[in-house]
Amino acid sequence: MSLVRSYTEPESRMKDSPSTTSLQLHENRALSPKQVGKNGSDEKQHLLDSDYQSGETSVYMEEESAFYKSWEDPLIERKLDHPLSNSETLVHLLKGNIGTGILAMPDAFRNAGWIVGLFGTLFMGAICTHCMHIMVGVAHHLCKNCGGSALSFADVMERSFEKGPKWIQKYSIAARTMTNIFLCITQIGFCCVYFVFVAANLQEVVKHYFFDIDFFWFLTFLLVPLVLLNWIRNLKFLTPFSILASLLMIAGLVIIFGYLLHDVPSINSIKEIGNPQSLALFFGTAVYAFEGIGVVLPLENNMRTPLDFGGWNGVLNTGMVFTTCLYTAVGFFGYLKYGNACDLGSVTLYLPPNDLLAQMVRLMMAIAIFFSFPLQFYVPFNIIWPPLKSKLTRDKCDDTSESLIAEYTTRTLLIFCTFLLAIAVPNLGAVITLVGSFSSSALALIFPPMVEMLAYYPDKWGPYKYILWKDVLIIIFGFIGFFFGTYSAVLNIMNLEESSST
Repeated sequence: MSLVRSYTEPESRMKDSPSTTSLQLHENRALSPKQVGKNGSDEKQHLLDSDYQSGETSVYMEEESAFYKSWEDPLIERKLDHPLSNSETLVHLLKGNIGTGILAMPDAFRNAGWIVGLFGTLFMGAICTHCMHIMVGVAHHLCKNCGGSALSFADVMERSFEKGPKWIQKYSIAARTMTNIFLCITQIGFCCVYFVFVAANLQEVVKHYFFDIDFFWFLTFLLVPLVLLNWIRNLKFLTPFSILASLLMIAGLVIIFGYLLHDVPSINSIKEIGNPQSLALFFGTAVYAFEGIGVVLPLENNMRTPLDFGGWNGVLNTGMVFTTCLYTAVGFFGYLKYGNACDLGSVTLYLPPNDLLAQMVRLMMAIAIFFSFPLQFYVPFNIIWPPLKSKLTRDKCDDTSESLIAEYTTRTLLIFCTFLLAIAVPNLGAVITLVGSFSSSALALIFPPMVEMLAYYPDKWGPYKYILWKDVLIIIFGFIGFFFGTYSAVLNIMNLEESSST
């Protein structure tokens, strides 16, 4: 039997929708000898599955058309049970970036001063977006050169080390492990911040209209609902919750801007440039705010049309330009409105407590962040669960009772860990700066340029090796922020604990 099927459909049939074309390509693509032996078995692409899913490139004849060559693209070979559309991906991307970080931007501007804050936020947004493009581009490059159709963050890190100089190749497994550790720390830190944010805003509402309850009990009341929400196993089924959270977030931000732009004081009332230690705290908050680096590859891996993710007008740039502009506006006008009072970690806590509209905003934002929690939780769970599953269960199937009980138990225990962390450090602003400086800076600013240098080693760095020098500068910037930001954040937490004890 011939390994290449003939294609006899009229040319007009090739101009169908992307999903139809993708199905035709899967049905009619050229097969390699290795693929023939797969017996048509399908593989699921789970979000941030740490197990690499292999895919084989197709053999092709010398005089095939460009249409046949497109079948060799590993992006087309993805087989997804629940693919995301472009609009669904954009919604998840916005929710992955626009969270508690945007509400902490006035605090960031307070630490930096309005001049440094304004240009620093725009610069940070451009750098973080570029690093997201680096991760997607390197992942595509490695898929085409090494095989496979989709790679996780850790996959990209490991394979990049394997393609680097010989002396560094032996550290590829360690690089993968380090990446997964930082991803887990970052995303669990985000979940901890989300926990504290929801509890703090609910406490303000209940305190104003009913009675004062200790912060610990609000965290306890949220524990069971968050556990139940995070039992949802598939990303696509979270889309309605993401849409609801996005609508509440948009409505809340519109009302917040109404407060920020009402009776605006003179710009002379705020400082232009902060002191060096405060600048380090600004770095931590700003890097934390651009918190979507961990969900970029998972979202791109689960797209129905992944080629629409990049490009100048792709899903990534569309979402990040909007996000950066929004961060800058909230930070600048929030600091201009409330000045040095912006030290609580969220602009919602500065709104007048006697206004019904302000209390509604607190409630809306709390609900929005509550429903955003599962998207951040998906990342660490899908790193931790696969190795645990092989040790806790004997069945390879995901839907057996034994596997389901083990999975739900693991989800519950991880949520409980975020609960304990929220109790340990209940100050919202302090947690944000520490998470941003320590783990977010590594994932967003250090790892992406590192994998690009190694993946394109030794002769694909461009003219005058501009890719190498560009990546070195980004890594230096990331390390400076990492060390000074973490140091300042730890000192800030210690000072807060001393002041609270006295």
